[in-house]
Amino acid sequence: MRRSIVVAAVLIAIAFVLVGGPSLLLSSSTSDVAPDDEADPELVSLEGADGGFWPYLNARERHEKRSPVNVIVRGDTDEVVRLLSEAEDTDWEETDDDHFDADELLESATPSNDSDAEELRPLSPTAIPWSQADGATRYAYLDPGPSGESTWTTETLQLEDGEYYGYRYHIRLYESPNDDQWIVMQTHSEHFDWFTLRHRVDGVEAAQARIEADLFANPALDPHEDVQRIYIGNDGPADADGWATKADLRAAAIVAVAIGLAAGRDLLERTGERIESRLTETDRRRLEAASDRFEARHLVLAATILAVILGVRIAGVALDRTVDTLTVHMIAGLLYPLIAVFLPVATYAIASGLERRLDAAVVATTSLAVAIWLDYALLGVDVLPIDVVVQRMLVVVALGLIAGGATTRATRAGWRNDVLLVGVVTWVLVLAGTLFGYL
Repeated sequence: MRRSIVVAAVLIAIAFVLVGGPSLLLSSSTSDVAPDDEADPELVSLEGADGGFWPYLNARERHEKRSPVNVIVRGDTDEVVRLLSEAEDTDWEETDDDHFDADELLESATPSNDSDAEELRPLSPTAIPWSQADGATRYAYLDPGPSGESTWTTETLQLEDGEYYGYRYHIRLYESPNDDQWIVMQTHSEHFDWFTLRHRVDGVEAAQARIEADLFANPALDPHEDVQRIYIGNDGPADADGWATKADLRAAAIVAVAIGLAAGRDLLERTGERIESRLTETDRRRLEAASDRFEARHLVLAATILAVILGVRIAGVALDRTVDTLTVHMIAGLLYPLIAVFLPVATYAIASGLERRLDAAVVATTSLAVAIWLDYALLGVDVLPIDVVVQRMLVVVALGLIAGGATTRATRAGWRNDVLLVGVVTWVLVLAGTLFGYL
């Protein structure tokens, strides 16, 4: 029992150092700002317009400060929407919701021939091939002015660019409820999280800045008069600073909105010089002894964990691109079991041929932590909410316990032991709790 406690303590320390520590120190934002609920919201009015809008979107009809509006376009709403929606005849895959429901996922493992599904096409005129996107409903609170009462409304149009199972940019557009000729937009970058089966928003500032830069470069607009930033006071959520980009297309001879998005891709820098300088002779001898115990099966265990995590990401993107008969729910239903079931089973099978509990546990924990960071590096993600950090730390520890509980020393008295039991229970509870929305 004492040895099991030591193994668990070491794994928790590794999880904190490799997952929690870098997340807290290097992420631009690792916590979600708690939304404030306003009973009497302050609306934003535009010059020369009768109506206005509340500068946030919400998943329900309540005034909670969640998704900040960050782009405003003045112009004929029908014309703007039409230009954003028309394109050459090109085949595109339909995208689905921002997250999966557990029951839907369980029912989606078989293909479906739905001939009535609307074909989604690329959008023009744009700098990159935008496509229409189905997504989770978000409500905007719009005020028509003296002509009516303020009301909640769903989006007029949703756009996306990027890979559904990788990194993408998402825009929701809401048109004026009267003849004021304006459209408000909320744009953000996000990535698909295979451990939670949800899209995680990484931020709003980078997407807004790129849209703004392309609007400045649009020859139909005067960058000094037609494009500007206005302060609407919705800073707080994610990395929003309260400033929205406003483009005035009413005077443009040709209404053309060229939207291109990009985000900086910063990789983590690693160095071992300071660690090396602090090692004592005793520490060096212990490291040498540990390296002497290293065998080929440790390498196979590490390679398997890396291959599963990165392979699922690559396979998801590839299937979404190439197999038209599979919806996004079907792809998730096919690939998620590789993480939820195959990964712990393969870890147990490989680690069962190892002798020492701590060695196997450390290799599995470290490999999964490295795989997670490599996956984020490939996506260019540098912002993690605190709930994701905690969830990752738990799965990293759980897989390490499964590996440690599978070794020869742990199973001398039988395959069931406390280390394995705690690892399996933690793994199942964390993934099931996440999938069904409890975490």
